[in-house]
Amino acid sequence: MKDLTGRNVFVTGAASGIGRATALLAAERGARLHLTDIQADRLLEVAEEIIARGGRVPFAEPADLADCAAVRDLAVRLTSRHGSMDVVMNIAGVSTWGTVSSLEHHHWRRMVDVNLMGPIHIIEYLLPAMIDGGRGGHLVNVSSSAGLLGLPWHAAYSAAKFGLRGVSEVLRFDLRRHRIGVSLVCPGAVDTPLTETVDIVGADASTPAFRRLQARFRSRAARPEDVAEAILEGIRTGRYLVHTSREIRLLHFLQRVLPPVYELVMRLLNGLAHRALPAVAEARASTARTPQGPPAERAAEPEGPALRTGKADR
Repeated sequence: MKDLTGRNVFVTGAASGIGRATALLAAERGARLHLTDIQADRLLEVAEEIIARGGRVPFAEPADLADCAAVRDLAVRLTSRHGSMDVVMNIAGVSTWGTVSSLEHHHWRRMVDVNLMGPIHIIEYLLPAMIDGGRGGHLVNVSSSAGLLGLPWHAAYSAAKFGLRGVSEVLRFDLRRHRIGVSLVCPGAVDTPLTETVDIVGADASTPAFRRLQARFRSRAARPEDVAEAILEGIRTGRYLVHTSREIRLLHFLQRVLPPVYELVMRLLNGLAHRALPAVAEARASTARTPQGPPAERAAEPEGPALRTGKADR
């Protein structure tokens, strides 16, 4: 898609971070922005900012993307008023890290419900209308470097991000006959509110060690505006895999071409992370998880707390 002028562009996670930056940039390129985020007040601020700059925001509504019914209702309102979308961007996400000893069931469930099922709900209810519209279009799924690589403490987060990568890999071929392109965006570190709110189970965010690790992370982080540029360039050129970090691109290359070197690098990285924050490796979940009887006779695991999404990823 060479030009966004007059195109209907839908963006999730638009209240902050990558989502906000991408919405602002798409508006500058002439797109008609349709926005959602769970943070209603901040979403309104972004919509007003776009309009103040001369952009167009026909639709901006808060939604919990983990709630399938809420997404369905939002999609009905959106398409009934404004027709099918030309570009759909799944950017919203949340992050929790930890070990298999420290992560509790609700951590795993939340990552999947927000970071995988959230985008799937959007795809389920907006892509059929795009297909029926017959104009072609583009789908953007923002995964993560953790959707490509085995990063320390990222098992729950990677479960969702690798899943989104799999969905994208299939859809890039399934949707081609409808002239709908697919981009899978795999950022490395990005300087967004997520870097301040990421939950590392077992780590005390007030400790000097945590702050040092966080500062090191942010020092190598890309600006959301740079990621937004990469996303729109991916749409313009029809690129499938969109990188925003040279280091992640190199590690992904090593993973595919020189697996022994990749394995050595990742072992070293894992060791460095555990030495930097040993409390994470030593943490234990607060609830007992001892199986009671054979698998077929175990009681169902309790659900986690009510889920909420909306911050831009990575």
